[in-house]
Amino acid sequence: MPPNTTASSGQKPGKSGRKKGRKARLFLIVLVLALFGGVAYGGYWGVSTVRASFPQTKGSLTLDGLSGPVDVKRDGNGIPQIYASSDEDLFMAQGYVQAQDRFYEMDVRRHMTSGRLSEMFGSGQVKNDEFLRTMGWDRVAKEEYDKKLSASTKKYLQAYAKGVNAYLKGKDGEDISLEYAALGFTNDYKPQEWTPVDSVAWLKAMAWDLRGNMQEEIDRSLMTSRLGPKQIADLYPEYPYSRNKTITQEGQYDSVTGSYVQGSSTTAGSGTQSTSGTGLAGNTTAPDGLQSQLSKLYNVLDNVPTAVGVNGNGIGSNSWVVAGEHTITNKPLLANDPHLSASLPSVWYQMGLHCTSVSSKCQYDVSGYTFAGMPGVVIGHNQNIAWGMTNSGVDVTDLYLEKITGEGYEYDGKVLPFTTRKETIKVAGGSTKTIVVRETKDGMPLLSDRDDELVKVGKKATVDSGAPDRGDGYAIALRWTALDPGNSMDAVFQLDKASNWSEFRTAAASFDVPSQNLIYADTNDNIGYQLPGKIPTRSKGDDGSLPSPGWNSKYRWTGYIKQSALPYEYNPKRGYIVTANQAVVDKDKYPYTLTTDWGYGTRSQRISDLIEAKIKGGGKISTDDMRQMQLDDSSEIAKLIVPKLLKIDVADKNVRDAQKLLEGWDYTQDADSAAAAYFNATWRNILKLAFGNKLPKELRVKGQCLNVAPVDSTGPADENQTVRECGQREADQAQPDGGDRWFEVVRKIIDDQNNDWWKAPKTRLDKAADNRDELFARAMKDARWELTAKLGKDMDTWSWGRLHRLFLKNQTLGTEGPGVLQYMLNRGPWKLSGGEATVNATGWNAAGGYGVVWVPSMRMVVNLDDFDKSKWINLSGASGHAYSAHYTDQTDKWAKGELLPWSFSDKAVDKSTSDTLVLKP
Repeated sequence: MPPNTTASSGQKPGKSGRKKGRKARLFLIVLVLALFGGVAYGGYWGVSTVRASFPQTKGSLTLDGLSGPVDVKRDGNGIPQIYASSDEDLFMAQGYVQAQDRFYEMDVRRHMTSGRLSEMFGSGQVKNDEFLRTMGWDRVAKEEYDKKLSASTKKYLQAYAKGVNAYLKGKDGEDISLEYAALGFTNDYKPQEWTPVDSVAWLKAMAWDLRGNMQEEIDRSLMTSRLGPKQIADLYPEYPYSRNKTITQEGQYDSVTGSYVQGSSTTAGSGTQSTSGTGLAGNTTAPDGLQSQLSKLYNVLDNVPTAVGVNGNGIGSNSWVVAGEHTITNKPLLANDPHLSASLPSVWYQMGLHCTSVSSKCQYDVSGYTFAGMPGVVIGHNQNIAWGMTNSGVDVTDLYLEKITGEGYEYDGKVLPFTTRKETIKVAGGSTKTIVVRETKDGMPLLSDRDDELVKVGKKATVDSGAPDRGDGYAIALRWTALDPGNSMDAVFQLDKASNWSEFRTAAASFDVPSQNLIYADTNDNIGYQLPGKIPTRSKGDDGSLPSPGWNSKYRWTGYIKQSALPYEYNPKRGYIVTANQAVVDKDKYPYTLTTDWGYGTRSQRISDLIEAKIKGGGKISTDDMRQMQLDDSSEIAKLIVPKLLKIDVADKNVRDAQKLLEGWDYTQDADSAAAAYFNATWRNILKLAFGNKLPKELRVKGQCLNVAPVDSTGPADENQTVRECGQREADQAQPDGGDRWFEVVRKIIDDQNNDWWKAPKTRLDKAADNRDELFARAMKDARWELTAKLGKDMDTWSWGRLHRLFLKNQTLGTEGPGVLQYMLNRGPWKLSGGEATVNATGWNAAGGYGVVWVPSMRMVVNLDDFDKSKWINLSGASGHAYSAHYTDQTDKWAKGELLPWSFSDKAVDKSTSDTLVLKP
């Protein structure tokens, strides 16, 4: 099953299901014995089954449809570099090679994007398919392919699909991967041919995981059940513009031309959209009853399989570029490490696409990271430029509360009919199911149609006196830019062959969704930044931070920001550009609300400080300096809190001994650091006592129960007033997650000893905390005994890496399959350095525990002086085959912070080549 999914709850398997389950388990046990015990015939069958799917990497193969021979050169890590004489041959070979290594992954992805997971994995995926069909990603992708994409892009997509299908021809499931062999004992599923739309739809999945502030919009609304407006504002402080620099610093919006300009200009003036607002019906709180509705929606969203991220939470990334004046090569250096959920195989696929002679017939000479299932290169470099990406976080989604009647929905005093369509879901081993999808005139699907509980609580929802009567209830609809057909696939190919800043910006203009921070460097010593994307404008008074009333047209989007008005920067005087999910532009220099939920700039400012320190020290930055910056694991929140922890007089000797670990600590979070382990445990308990225990149950960890204070109180409550509540959210999605928003929350009140947030009620074992130091002392004590339980009494054996571990899980059967199969497909653990909101962002959720939730999914440093001196690494390896030598052959090096050589020139590629496969027409 896909990640973050569960089987249908409350259902017991029938007799036939139990028989199939026993048969599958028996097969897997036999297979494991065969693989590891060498059992005669079984051993031969098991090993041969596994090896049958390994790709041919030497010799030659015939591919119908090629116009000429193609060379596929793989290095010692199995990373392919493809050489062809025409664009179509190049992308056809790319499809063939990626299918060799990763077809099972590609197949799962296309079933996810099209809402057809049930066809592979059975009834447990029906709810997910219903939701995905309601979103209609594949329908939008087909419309893009039919109506929006250029002729050349279609040609490349067709060639890619032809290559994938050439690989599939004549193969059964067990010939393709071990996973299909396992599925074959419980399911008669057979892989189908690949289509160009399958590739386009993947961009929708990527956009979904990088969709911006939708989770924050839900969370803010949920908080209103227990917290007042001021308290919620405390937990969502303003971006610290005066302390943490924005991405663009030398430009602003010109109200005369309506464009963004670099250098001096007229003032920003008034734009078409306010920079502050209140969301739903002009209130700072959500309507009564909506909290429960949104909580149910959150659960639906949380179950949707992630494509590249963690369901929108914690998504980050680092990228920065340094101009030649500050480097040892006198040419730019560019670094990038996107932070995404850990997956096996890695979401990224490394490869090079080379024309033997670049011409109008064959236009590409590019290398970098792409996605299995999609032609082209997404992040990397060609012979002239390099580029990287980080999530911009701009707000491209809005939730709408819709007033439904028997005839349709209310809109400006009228009742409009829904647009409806039927979706038929085929279920492996089960009955086909048909659903009806309803959409508003703006193409907004009703997400609440996918959950009966949403309908029930919608009937109870109330809003202010200006809203329509409740009638049959309210529903929730989604407006999202990715549900409109766009040209992002065109942008990929345009980026791959761009040769200068102008062509790069032209390519960026086609990058509709997801909106990414794009950084740039070229061999002529230019550096730059561009914010691309289809970014909505809203009416005055609406900032998209809370659900909006769908019955009032005033809250509909008013348009999109013009491309010429989107922020950019080119060759800034400071000589470098850093993007790490911080604010793009100062709010006083820009009239549009890009989002109310930026990352708070902790990582970006640390990177800037490291660069500045090198420059001001008179040094020049090298490729290895860039690598070392990527590995920086300094804890910024520790620098703020530890001095205060050390001043607290601790009576308990055992706690005092733990406190001494922090004396002289340099705030780095090495895997072997006991101080890092103790501090992070203390930070986790500070968050729990000060904030977590005061949040509504919908945001707290599932199953964690406590007696809570009355609504609208952050202080201790009389025992007779408390109520028993249990958390409802998955551990890796709960709050407070400990990210840099919480850094900023604590920073704002750190010197206010008697702030209400520092108060915590007494328990059976602890007296009430009435101020900051009392709460900190209690957190240190709780941390001491928590680590004693987890790591033992002897603090000499404590280390951050023992708590902070990474497990790589196969994206489907390795997550929800039988234990034996998980053993075969999964790998780990790795003890990791780094932490939350550090440059080396091995993220963990403080509400849920210390395990690694998201990671730098790859790292690269591009040297624009000599591309062959560039470096790269992937989280896992090139192969998706569990017993391939290249399944996780890069992970140990990745965990240590090492990078691999990145060959680009013909000479360097030939030198590094281990296997050569010739594809012949």
